[in-house]
Amino acid sequence: MRTLILLAAAFIAGHAFAQTKPWHEVGRDATKTEVKAWDIDVRPDFKGLPKGAGTVEQGEKLWEAQCASCHGSFGESNEVFTPIVGGTTKADIERGRVKNLEPGSIFPQKTTMMKVATLSTLWDYINRAMPWNAPKSLTADEVYSVTAYILSLADVVPADFTLSDKNIAEVQKRMPNRNGMVFYEPLWKADGKGDTKNVACMKDCPVEATIRSSLPDFARDAHGNIQEQNRVIGPVRGADTTKPAPTAPVGAGPRPTTVAVATPAKPASAVKDTKALLAANSCTACHGMTNKIVGPGFNEIAAKHKGKADLESYLTGRIREGGSGVYGAVPMPPQPQLSVDDARSIAKWIVDGAK
Repeated sequence: MRTLILLAAAFIAGHAFAQTKPWHEVGRDATKTEVKAWDIDVRPDFKGLPKGAGTVEQGEKLWEAQCASCHGSFGESNEVFTPIVGGTTKADIERGRVKNLEPGSIFPQKTTMMKVATLSTLWDYINRAMPWNAPKSLTADEVYSVTAYILSLADVVPADFTLSDKNIAEVQKRMPNRNGMVFYEPLWKADGKGDTKNVACMKDCPVEATIRSSLPDFARDAHGNIQEQNRVIGPVRGADTTKPAPTAPVGAGPRPTTVAVATPAKPASAVKDTKALLAANSCTACHGMTNKIVGPGFNEIAAKHKGKADLESYLTGRIREGGSGVYGAVPMPPQPQLSVDDARSIAKWIVDGAK
């Protein structure tokens, strides 16, 4: 009887302890719909690939509307990103290994079609990450179409081809670098030798480490103030990139409770909302605050058009509709996902000096 009482008491105490775990009430199980929306990867055997189809012709139209501004009309542009097409030959397609990747090649640049071994990788990346300013906005059929267009540019499929879930495995057999993957045993076997050798001094080192590369001062805040973009927990702390580079390790001391910023010319909430819009729509990927990245810096836009009549309306239209020729050959892609009010908010922020 005494044993039963002790066991019952232990069970009750254990149950009470389980109820008091600090994470007990945190979060919930993901719903099937949420898991489905997240689980979109496509594997090399094409497991996970949705049904659908798209033609090269449809892909060309989509490409010109949403892709050419960064990649060029034929996937050859090197102004914004590394070229997608180029460096492969019909001989590569026959043997499945790109000659320009072999030692001794003097081909100037490695393109996507030179490197990618599995067609699923190309399809999956376009599906989850493109277009740059509106990722995951393409339908499955549109992804098939854009992929088909890229493949046609590389002579993997003909110009009248329709790519679908039914024939994509056959197209895989024509990928120029399909046999280019290398199995490196140390990366796969836990009991094997490591793939690197540590030769760095780890104790009582005679010479202190030196910084060999760093971001130039003019580009420190090209993507906004990094300190404001870090998580509020954990050891990582971003530097305040509105100020000169720190001389001591960032995060060596306690995290500041507030981030010092210059007094804005308009309400802080308006500045915060505008910068949140810029971050949410990937504007700072192409535009620095004060300098050109791909497109001009926001301050440069304000300075160039200073005094222009009805500048706010002009910039609102440019933001939503895109354009080219004002700052060079690289066009500004349209941003239709922005509402007129949001575009006007960004335009007004620029007109006010982009601070």
